[in-house]
Amino acid sequence: MTFEEKPEGNGSLVDENQLHLGAKHQANGKPGASGKARLSARQEANDKCDLPRKSLNRYTWQEIQRHSQETDQWLVINRKVYDVTGWADRHPGGRKVLSHYAGEDATDVFRAMHPDPDIVRLYLKPLLIGELALEEPNQERNKNSQLVEDFQELRRTLETMNMFKANLGFFFLHLAQILILEALAWVIVWHFGSGWLITIFISCLLTVAQAQSMFLQHDMGHLSIFKKSKWNHLMQKFVMSHLKGLSTKWWNDRHFQHHVKTNIDTKDPDIDVGPIFIVGDLTPVGHGKNKIKYIDYEKQHLYFYMVGAPLFMPVYLNLESMQDMYLRRYWEDIAWVSSFYIRYFITFGPFYGIFGTMVLIYLTKLLESPWFGYVSQMSHIPMKISREENKDWFSTQVLATCDVELSFFSDWFTGHLNFQIEHHLFPTMPRHNYHKVAPLVKSLCAKHGLQYVNKPMLKAFGDIVRALKKSAALWKEAYCTHPET
Repeated sequence: MTFEEKPEGNGSLVDENQLHLGAKHQANGKPGASGKARLSARQEANDKCDLPRKSLNRYTWQEIQRHSQETDQWLVINRKVYDVTGWADRHPGGRKVLSHYAGEDATDVFRAMHPDPDIVRLYLKPLLIGELALEEPNQERNKNSQLVEDFQELRRTLETMNMFKANLGFFFLHLAQILILEALAWVIVWHFGSGWLITIFISCLLTVAQAQSMFLQHDMGHLSIFKKSKWNHLMQKFVMSHLKGLSTKWWNDRHFQHHVKTNIDTKDPDIDVGPIFIVGDLTPVGHGKNKIKYIDYEKQHLYFYMVGAPLFMPVYLNLESMQDMYLRRYWEDIAWVSSFYIRYFITFGPFYGIFGTMVLIYLTKLLESPWFGYVSQMSHIPMKISREENKDWFSTQVLATCDVELSFFSDWFTGHLNFQIEHHLFPTMPRHNYHKVAPLVKSLCAKHGLQYVNKPMLKAFGDIVRALKKSAALWKEAYCTHPET
């Protein structure tokens, strides 16, 4: 949703990308307006914005980078400088997302996370305080400007190919399978009773429904299904809170942080797994040098199997969701999540009672937990985990994620999160288009010497444990070789 503005000239707030695409393609892919018409439209827009732009202040990157504190946050989008300090608490994606990019260029991440430019313009306009000085580059000087330009060109190409247009039938079928499995589980209990074998069988059915619900709400949270954001938000509440019993606001707050600063220590909550685990190369060494030993980290790869994966969903995520809803007073989410438990007690309570229904819910989440745990961690824990380096968007995502080999089963089993590289580069893209985009992303990686990692699923699962074992070894070496201070 970025305002693909031209860095030279007077740089209006007109969506240059839309003008460019409108000149080359119409909605049906046929040639559109002429180059002269495109130039005329751009000139007209620039003329309208010329007067207010003359009064804008001009800033250097050095000046902007000084405004990176919690109480003083500036960021740059398409050479425009915005002061988001006072608005951060109202940001739909959470205030931490903005603070993570304070003092930096946020053009590509802004474009990646927002599908609708017209709506966001309304929020940005009053926050505009200036622009980059004419002699300043489009991005910070430590970034690869050619790679940034190539990536932005790739995005424009994908937009002309309609890669961001969702197939509603695809997502309808995914929702249908979830509802059918939920209904089938109830019909089986109603017809055959609630014996142990039946309970285990329906728990498996409900586990599939729960896992697929997590993947589907993930699509809705990224606004990748419906054109109107409100429909994505409403359906996410239905799937995430009513069908799964988890808070959408809690999920979106932490998940958007994960996306904008993937595998960045202290900024990505998904790698903040202490004190039970230590991941990456830096944190284990730091803990070892400081003699930090909350638990025997040498065995963390073993208790990941026995404790981490099985309890990830029913304990860690469930408790964190409930705690967040209560402390932040998310009353709407509390109502939606309550409807999940009410529905279970109404449908399964007559057969299992209150305690038995709670056991059924816990058993289902227990079975789902390793499934989601392995899928969500296979593409990140084994990859680069680092401190903040402020690299370009493309490099950061490619180095911090990996893909898993394509197959019908892996697509279904992972909710298309086997295409994590593509998903992280284009979060609002409907997942059924990832396989079409992957060759273009791989080609861009080859052009700039970046490794595009694509591995078999079982190897990806095993790499989680191997990465944990490696981190534990780094911790032990630092712990044993550095004397206490």
